Amino acid sequence: MKNTAFAVVAALAATPVVANEYEPAMAAFLNDNIRTWAQDPILVSAIKAQNEVTAGYDQATIDQMDTTWRAEVGAASTPTITPVIENPAADFLRTQVENSAGQITEIALMDSVGLNVALSGVNSDMWQGDEAKYQQTYSVGPDAYHFSEVELDDSTRTYQVQISMTIVDPETGVGIGAITVGVDAETLE
Repeated sequence: MKNTAFAVVAALAATPVVANEYEPAMAAFLNDNIRTWAQDPILVSAIKAQNEVTAGYDQATIDQMDTTWRAEVGAASTPTITPVIENPAADFLRTQVENSAGQITEIALMDSVGLNVALSGVNSDMWQGDEAKYQQTYSVGPDAYHFSEVELDDSTRTYQVQISMTIVDPETGVGIGAITVGVDAETLE
């Protein structure tokens, strides 16, 4: 494993690494792992419940929530962050991280406007709607997925890829939100 880690770091230092090199492994991980649990009723119901609240939010409201979230990161009092990391859906996400034996580094569940619904751990912002993981999944449609490039993640301090997909309401077939799963790039071979 140390040789693999060294090879990944050396490759990243020497040349830019693009997701295309990892796409077959990322597609396999999406199909073999994420799709098996991403439509779990716990996650679907959490997104649907939050969508009922946030569907009417304008951009100013979303921006204010994001600003408040950012101010709470690392603070003693976190009334905006705590409900997102302490709920049944967040517990479910943490279980997926724990069951992955270090392969999954983090998971974010988003609603129809791109706000965090549940997280496996605290991230840096509340609104994901301005990022590719949301824009190239939920905004595209029910079958959409997105693979990121390999990057050093500030929150997990690992080289990771993000695998994202639209979450669909199983009753209607309509997209209701999105999920992003951070995967340790060293484990994708």
